[in-house]
Amino acid sequence: MASFGRYLAQERELRALSRDDVARQTRLSLASIAALEEDRYEALPGEAFVLGYVRSYAGCIGLAPDEAVLRYQEYRQETTEPAEAPKPRRRVLLPAGLAAAVLLASVAAAWWHWGR
Repeated sequence: MASFGRYLAQERELRALSRDDVARQTRLSLASIAALEEDRYEALPGEAFVLGYVRSYAGCIGLAPDEAVLRYQEYRQETTEPAEAPKPRRRVLLPAGLAAAVLLASVAAAWWHWGR
């Protein structure tokens, strides 16, 4: 799939709009618009904000915002590596509980044997 950012830039250029025009109408910063058009999503705030930016940008240049969001999500799915599955946490409670039980049994046996 072609770059989502390039798609946005081409659609904006087809409508003879500049980045400044989009910034003025959407109230997004020029840096945010550049990051969107250059697929530098790490330079943008969280995913919820990016989705809002895509909606605003798309609406400003005459694209259907929902379609643009779907296209963005498909692009991100194709280009983002799947996250590693979390490693299982080691259980420390079982050995610690076993050690406590052995200690308690030893103390009880000693008390029973010598305490009488």
